[in-house]
Amino acid sequence: MGIATTNPATGETLKTFDALSDQDLEIKLDRAQQTFLEYRHIPIAQKAIWLTCAAEILEQERDRLGKLMTLEMGKPLKAAIAEVEKSASVCRFYADNAADFLADVPIMTDATQSFVRYQPLGVILAVMPWNFPFWQVFRFAAPALMAGNVGLLKHASNVPQSALAIEEILHRSGFPMGAFQTLLIGADKVAGIVADDRIKAATLTGSEPAGISLATIAGQHLKKVVLELGGSDPFIVMPSADLEAAVSTAVTARMINSGQSCIAAKRFIVAETIADEFTQRLVQKYSALKVGDPMLPDTEIGPLATPNILKDIDQQVQEAVKQGAKVLIGGQPIDRPGNFYAPTILSEIAIGSPAESEEIFGPVALLFRVPDLDAAIHRANDSPFGLGASAWTTDPTERDRLVNEIEAGSVFINSMVKSDPRLPFGGIKRSGYGRELGREGIHEFVNIKTVWQK
Repeated sequence: MGIATTNPATGETLKTFDALSDQDLEIKLDRAQQTFLEYRHIPIAQKAIWLTCAAEILEQERDRLGKLMTLEMGKPLKAAIAEVEKSASVCRFYADNAADFLADVPIMTDATQSFVRYQPLGVILAVMPWNFPFWQVFRFAAPALMAGNVGLLKHASNVPQSALAIEEILHRSGFPMGAFQTLLIGADKVAGIVADDRIKAATLTGSEPAGISLATIAGQHLKKVVLELGGSDPFIVMPSADLEAAVSTAVTARMINSGQSCIAAKRFIVAETIADEFTQRLVQKYSALKVGDPMLPDTEIGPLATPNILKDIDQQVQEAVKQGAKVLIGGQPIDRPGNFYAPTILSEIAIGSPAESEEIFGPVALLFRVPDLDAAIHRANDSPFGLGASAWTTDPTERDRLVNEIEAGSVFINSMVKSDPRLPFGGIKRSGYGRELGREGIHEFVNIKTVWQK
């Protein structure tokens, strides 16, 4: 894929960019390293001032930045503006809390004094996806910069203007020019950058193959990585649940970002006794969704980000149907310019079919009926993924079992899965490892140094 802004609602390529030459890339790497040597010593209070300024810019310019995001990757404008606001919130969170998170931790031992000190690692490479082009970057950049690290961003090639805008915002906020730099490069350059001695760690949000590739390269050079990969999140509904709230949330949880979210609910696991009513209500709400121009304020579902994603989604749906799945609504691309796919619900999915185990990264819901809680938990865990899970019940015993037995990095009871700056976020199994956000997130890219003094 070339580095370009292509409007997914029309297919029109609006702007193209030349990739960095090897010489230009070397200049940026050297600038990052030289900046780190001084930046690590800047007081945390000063970094907090700069990060708060970044939050203010994001809030003041949210409409402009939201439109840029929508233009490049197609999410409805209202959601894009909300993403900019959420990016501001993570900046404020770490500006307000990083000093506490990074403070020395005294520990009583046989020493006169012993404690843990958190110190920055150096230059961190962030390989980020197109689906949340601002939020994914800022949830890395805010803690990394507050910890004293410097960042290099390799963003997805279809959101170059978003990548450059983020760099500009941080520089306008006061951060040194080398503290955060965008690298307009292809994926073929990532291995060489990770291998470079100046790079101390890397983080990636993206597909499982991309995560495996980065982890393999980093492992060869003994460098730490944090990976947030795919998900096929279960959404479990038990008979005691508030059914209307569950159905309404189910639509939002599946259709966030037009279905293009790792933590979107994808597998709806519903108790048999309420499955008919849940299904009927879900189909009704799907049929009312407004698909269209993502720039219009009443649009709920925009286009998929690229033609290839549209093609892949349709192939997955058609294969599921061939193997016996029933289409309750949708099931095909929409006949109009752009990468639009109809909101889709599949039921009666064959056991062992790819639809059971693959992540479907678009507006497609998979419905499963189960007889009881044991079967629901088994079905939820019968997946190679373990990112998040949503479960609906008012029974305390069921709640406790769901919290304890679901295999996922997060479990939300009577709510959809969402990331929050105050809470650690990440997955297990093939959904990756490591954590972002919260206190745990800022500790991923620091030297946790033990100090012992007699």
